[in-house]
Amino acid sequence: MRRRTGPVPAHPFDLANGTDTGALIPGEDLATGHRHDRFITAYHGVAPSLFHKLVTRWRSLSAHPIERTAFVDIGAGKGRAMLLAATMPFRRIVGVELHPALAAAARANLEQFQEKHGAPRIRLEEADVMALRMPAGPCCVFVFNPFDLVLMDRFLDRLQRQFTGRECDLELLYANDEQRKLILEEHPRFRELWRGRIFLSREDRNADKAIIAHCADGMYVTTGYEDCSIWKLVAG
Repeated sequence: MRRRTGPVPAHPFDLANGTDTGALIPGEDLATGHRHDRFITAYHGVAPSLFHKLVTRWRSLSAHPIERTAFVDIGAGKGRAMLLAATMPFRRIVGVELHPALAAAARANLEQFQEKHGAPRIRLEEADVMALRMPAGPCCVFVFNPFDLVLMDRFLDRLQRQFTGRECDLELLYANDEQRKLILEEHPRFRELWRGRIFLSREDRNADKAIIAHCADGMYVTTGYEDCSIWKLVAG
């Protein structure tokens, strides 16, 4: 893998908002000493065009209006998905990030964004995802392939336990759904509402290409799309 020196190319989202949500950081560079380090995939900010298209699709399928729903970002990284969600009328926004440096970057980005756009209800927790307490009421949980099969399996088990008795409150947005087979085979209480390929805008494709070439050339490639799925939890 080849990595270039110098600043990471800025994403247009960051140029417009004065934030720093860019970079692609392989999982091997995100060690914290936590027992879950070995399950981390990478950090890469979700493309705004992908996020907007996925949320639009979810809104057409959800049993709950967005105004009554909490957005929960799993593996929030530098906070881009939280910032994008803050432009929408979610009831509240919650993120969890284990890595201290990424969590610090997310807090700085949230502060900068709130100064410019106002202060929706946002909370970032620097914690293990397995310790996150989900908000009351309907929740839209967002995952952008943050960890591998083992931790994804444990996380889905924990979600099912947390939402026992209120299964209708949980819906899951899964971008880059590499562990879809796991859900289908091992977690039948998650019902797939939709699955499809979401194409990035030209602006996002170009930005991702430049960031990957700078940060992790040879390890990752950009296809210009992500396979995504939307799920809801049903009573057993």
